[in-house]
Amino acid sequence: MKEKVSKKFQEIYGSGAILFASPGRINLIGEHTDYNGGFVFPGAVDKGIVAAIKLNGTDKVRAYALDLGESAEFGLNEADKPAQSWACYIFGVCREIQKRGGKIGGFDTVFAGDVPLGAGMSSSAALESTYAFALNDLYNCGIDKFELAKIGQSTEHNYCGVNCGIMDQFASSLGKKDNAILLNCKTLEYEYIPLELGNYSLVIANCNKPRSLQDSKYNERRAETEEALEKLKTVIPSAACLADISPAQFNEFGKKVLSGKVYDRAKHVIEECARVLSSAEALKKGEIEKFGEYLNQSHYSLRDLYEVTGDYLDALSARSREFDGCIGSRMTGAGFGGCTVSLVEKDKVDEFIKYVDEKYYADMGVRAAFYKTSIENGAQEIKE
Repeated sequence: MKEKVSKKFQEIYGSGAILFASPGRINLIGEHTDYNGGFVFPGAVDKGIVAAIKLNGTDKVRAYALDLGESAEFGLNEADKPAQSWACYIFGVCREIQKRGGKIGGFDTVFAGDVPLGAGMSSSAALESTYAFALNDLYNCGIDKFELAKIGQSTEHNYCGVNCGIMDQFASSLGKKDNAILLNCKTLEYEYIPLELGNYSLVIANCNKPRSLQDSKYNERRAETEEALEKLKTVIPSAACLADISPAQFNEFGKKVLSGKVYDRAKHVIEECARVLSSAEALKKGEIEKFGEYLNQSHYSLRDLYEVTGDYLDALSARSREFDGCIGSRMTGAGFGGCTVSLVEKDKVDEFIKYVDEKYYADMGVRAAFYKTSIENGAQEIKE
């Protein structure tokens, strides 16, 4: 990918560009916990965004999106926001750096990516992280990677109309090779956990079903968990968020104040937070099979309690789990489409893909897309 980006830059703008890259991410476990103050467990993957960038000595940005075949030109003032949605990510990063005192100017750029769009692997965060890291480096702004992640999040909030959490940008900026990030979304404290999977590999599968219900159901789930918290605070007043409540406390008080779907939503969040912490401990001890079982439990909870999986993800994960050599599989992302992540014996990965592909197609009439993946470093300059 870097070769085609470099070649296109030379065609349009000439020589002298520097290459930068940031990865997409996969959340291994911890779904719908972020906005409830809980724990997530993402890692940066080996697919992302590559950009060629050269300062042009003006106050204008000239950008070309290679995958779309579109160009944009815009200034760096608030009134200069471009019309193209993809260009707003670059513009927003520039503005957020400026708000933090960074002195930046114009540049020419070409970018492309291989993060599957709409798969829940966060191509937008990869794009933001690439430009945040690159401009911070090229203009010597002195902003640390933690703040660069927040620049990406602020870009989404202020320029792209998405009220996202911090996980995607955090993983893309601060990812570390062969490590997952145990991130507390309430405090933003984090810890790298070695992802030493022994005889197993991670396989991502995209169910290739459009995520049409995601926005409405996402907002509905947020409202349900907020209702649950308010009711639980009447019996556990110290709880500032659902993640502050332990499974033992929930077992004691949950049914006293909650019922029906609201009870189910809270139960998922509280138990999922515990599963994230248990997963991190299992990996520290090298208990890979136990980690695989936590993946399965997470999917069942997302299916039965949080109800965000849907027929396609359920079929894909079920076919994955029934394969001899897969020890865990779950949906990852917001749900109602997107991807599963599975733990599969290394020497059976190709057989796994063939088996699940055939069974899933027979079940749903749709072909899944499969990606053998690894956990890589976050935003960086590409050295030749």
